[in-house]
Formats: sequence, structure tokens, C-alpha cells
Amino acid sequence: MGEAPANRAMLHVATDRRQRARYRAVAIWLWSLAGLVFLMVIVGGATRLTESGLSITEWKPLTGIVPPLSQTEWLAEFENYKKIPQYAQLFPDMELSGFKFIFFFEWGHRLLGRLIGAAMVLPLIFFWAKGFLPPSFKPKLLGILALGALQGFVGWWMVKSGLTERVEVAQEWLAIHLLLASVTFAALVWLAASLMRRVAQIPERSLPGLRWFAGGMVLLVLLQIGLGGLVAGLRGGHAFNTWPLIDGYFWPPLDKLALLSPLWRNFLDNILLVQFQHRMIAYALLALALAQALYVSRAAVGSRAVRRAWALAGLVAMQASIGIATLVLAVPLWAGLLHQAFAMIVLGMAVAHAQALSQAR
Repeated sequence: MGEAPANRAMLHVATDRRQRARYRAVAIWLWSLAGLVFLMVIVGGATRLTESGLSITEWKPLTGIVPPLSQTEWLAEFENYKKIPQYAQLFPDMELSGFKFIFFFEWGHRLLGRLIGAAMVLPLIFFWAKGFLPPSFKPKLLGILALGALQGFVGWWMVKSGLTERVEVAQEWLAIHLLLASVTFAALVWLAASLMRRVAQIPERSLPGLRWFAGGMVLLVLLQIGLGGLVAGLRGGHAFNTWPLIDGYFWPPLDKLALLSPLWRNFLDNILLVQFQHRMIAYALLALALAQALYVSRAAVGSRAVRRAWALAGLVAMQASIGIATLVLAVPLWAGLLHQAFAMIVLGMAVAHAQALSQAR
């Protein structure tokens, strides 16, 4: 009589172990995808800082996988590049060797995008077919897949904006492109972290406030990343290279911030206002991170949330310091890439913190 309950218990344990092993495999896949998107953002930043983004003037989703293999093909690609304003106005003395350098940056960026697509689709089909996915994950993963497809179209539209009347891509498209990548990265981190099964015990009265703080941090980090995309698109890091003053002011006068007409254009095209916005949101982000850490320290004493909140505040402070150094040094390549990489690290930590609080009890 006692054997049946014992067998059921053993079966339950075995089933639970299999389930955990499956979820662990899904988590590893999601963390790997997040790592690839992180790398994609860094390569994209290098492409922007080296002025490589317009070197490939055609969108060839399939045949574009193979770079030029002969001298004739290289010369044909170079001739296509010579037809756009960037070559005529910025690099009229460029030789074929220089073109190959910027071409491979952009080609690598696009190749990595294709790799991410394959790394998303193929394991998704396998895990779905094998029943490894939690039911709630299926629509979310399809949503992330749709985001990736949209990212490809936005990326080409961004490149297209710089092929005719400009010498660079439109900064608003660059910001949207970067934000889509950041949202994709955040979604992957959220899903991967949700499979870790670490449920913190936090007083119920404190949870709403903690979750509001954490959600606000994620949204503010995303806003700051978008503003950083505008600064990069306008080459704003090469202007007003002083800190804490900007153009001789801590808070520039309104006539300089609203120089362009109509007024809304200043938020996209006025380098002073765009960089000023980026600075002010950085201060707000640091203040919010410190306020959150202090609040969590009192509201969730002894929990992992305290360590995460202070770690996030430390990361935000480091990112602010890197941003100041990048500005004062007028954006050397290494500093620009470090600043962009650290932005994604801050976002990942903010998302992981918010996700953990969403599961807290």
C-alpha cells in the first residue's frame, strides 16, 4: 500500500528534474542570444564611429552573405560607394584599401545580424517541437522574433537615409535602430532571468514601491540609450567637450536651446539641446539609482535586492564617469565603444533587478 505514494513521489521528483534540465537549456540559449545582441550593439557602435555604415549601398539579404571575392567585384562595390554624398564630401581621397576597411566593418555587422536570426529561429523550432518551452514563453518569443525582423528593416531604412542627400544616416533612425536592439536585449534578459527560480522574501507593503522604482529605472535607461543614439547620430560628442559646463553654462539659455524652428526640430537637430538632454537624463538616472538603493536598503533588509540595487547604482556611476571621459576626450574609438557597452550592462542589470522583484513574495 505504501509503495504507490512512494512511486508517485519518485516520479514527481524525476519529472521535476527533467523540467529543470529543459528550462536550464532554454535559459542558456536565451543568455547566449542576449550575448549576441550585446555584441551586435558594440559592432554597430564601431561601424558608426568608423563611418562604415554607408559602405554597402545595397540590401541583399541572401547574396550579401558573401563579400566581394575578386578585384573586379571589389572595384564594382567601390564604384557604388563613390556615387553617394559621403564619399564626395568626406572621403574623396579614399583608396580601395581604405574602402575595404570600412566595408568589412559593415559587412561584419550585417553578417552578425543574420547569425542572430539563425540562432533565434533554429533553436526556437527545436525547443517548441520538443516541448521545452514554458507555455507563456511562446507568444513572447514570437514577439522577440518579430522585433528582430523589424530591426533588419529599420537598419536598412537607416542606411537608405544616408545614401542620397546626407553624408551620414539620419540620427532619428539611428536612435530607433539602437532602441530596438536594446529592447530586444532587455526582453531576452528578462526571460532568461525568469527561469532562475530565485524567489526573494520581501515585506508585502514594500513590494509596490520597489517595483515602481525598478520599472522606472528600466524605462529611464532605455530613454538615455535613445538619447545617446541621437548624440552619436549628430556627432554630438565632438562638440561642447567640457564638463560640468556645456557651452560655458550649466543650464544653457533658452534662446540657444530653442534655436531652430519649428520648436520640435531642436529635440532632434540642435546639437546643444540633444547633448544637454543626454547630460540631464544621466544626472536623473544616477539620482534615481541612488534613491532606489537607499529605499531598498530600508524596505528589504537582508535580501538580494539590496545588493542588486547598490550594484546597479555603482554601474550607473561608472557609466556616468565613462561618459564624461568620452566627452572630454572627444570620443576616441575605445571610449565610445566602452560607453556603449557599459550602457547595455546597466540595462541588463536594471532588467534583471526588475524581473527578480516581479517574482518576489
